Amino acid sequence: MSVFKITSLCVLSVVTYLSSHQLMAEEWFEFRGPTGQGHSTIKSLPTVWSPTEHVLWKTDIPGVGWSSPIVVGDKVYVTTAVPTSEDKLPEQSLRVVCLNLETGDILWDKEVFQETKETAQRIHKKNSHASPTPISDGKVIYVHFGTFGTACLTLDGKEVWKTDELKYEMQHGNGGSPIIVDDKLVIICDGKGSNFIAALNRNTGKIEWKVDRNVEGRKKFSFGTPLLITVNGEKQIVAPGTDVISGHSPKDGKEIWHLNYTGYSVIPRPVFSHGLIFVTTSYDRPSLLAIRPDGKGDVTDTHLAWSNKSQIPHTPSLLVVGDELYAVSDKGIAQCFDAKTGELIWKERVGGNYSASPLYADGKIYFQSEEGETTIIEAGKKYKEIGRNHLKEPTLASYAVAGDTLLIRTKTQLYRIGK
Repeated sequence: MSVFKITSLCVLSVVTYLSSHQLMAEEWFEFRGPTGQGHSTIKSLPTVWSPTEHVLWKTDIPGVGWSSPIVVGDKVYVTTAVPTSEDKLPEQSLRVVCLNLETGDILWDKEVFQETKETAQRIHKKNSHASPTPISDGKVIYVHFGTFGTACLTLDGKEVWKTDELKYEMQHGNGGSPIIVDDKLVIICDGKGSNFIAALNRNTGKIEWKVDRNVEGRKKFSFGTPLLITVNGEKQIVAPGTDVISGHSPKDGKEIWHLNYTGYSVIPRPVFSHGLIFVTTSYDRPSLLAIRPDGKGDVTDTHLAWSNKSQIPHTPSLLVVGDELYAVSDKGIAQCFDAKTGELIWKERVGGNYSASPLYADGKIYFQSEEGETTIIEAGKKYKEIGRNHLKEPTLASYAVAGDTLLIRTKTQLYRIGK
């Protein structure tokens, strides 16, 4: 073989390795990806698919779960709940399913907790018994099933620890996902009668701290996922909930600030950009709030930068791209705001109903409807639709990204979509 050919092959191998490494460098370890705010750095995600077109694989997932998938190396993890009886309110096997990223084959399927006849609870028709998304640090995975328990597993499914110490009476099932903060796993627990934020030791599962939230009113429940931010060089855990959003110290959970509003069943995860926390207040009539998180104590009257009450989502989280803030309501109204001022830039009806949170990648925004249709638009100050793709099956789960492919969970399937 000539020196030229050997050199060319070496260069090709290096380029191929680097391209593959760059594609997989983004770690989709948690709900809404690396930042927890729905952004992907991948430049070549697919924009065209159907139930048969550009499907790299699809795999039946047992049971029902609306948690989003996460990706750790060459494995995909989802949680699910499998009924184990035929009762009107059946017992549930609460499970973790691990799939091979390349083939979609199920590598293992493990029961972690069981919802028994005595503990079985009614849930909202749009919820599942396995809605919180798992989270990983790349070495282990953590799963949460509300009051039924929280667990740490190895990537091969071996139990490291599990606990059911976070007891509270849920309303409509569980929902909020945990986050990793240093050596802690932080979870919001907002139920019928008790509202608190807790931090578990990531190595043992023991409670490191637990902070009660004083929530008044008849409807106390919410389904919040916290967000870790940094303000003036200091970390804060931002925790949305019923009637209040607050910032907390990761060390001991001590409240730094709080802002009161009227709202319950709060589902959307906050986003942080331009020095502002953006959150929606959910039911009954949601408001979109832009909050400066640099205050102390009660900042209700001092740190609200702007707000809006028109067609605001109850369920999907928000998305910030550049200077624009994007939202899609549960009834399919998409809006674009100036993130700094709250000025409405455009409003369009995209159609369908929405629970999943939007995704941004390479100048494009992906909206996933409950009916299984994705609407892709160009991010910008004018509404420009790029395309629509339909999987013909309900989906409430949010996207995950694996290399230059999308993972989309429907009611019965997990799809890997590529080009």
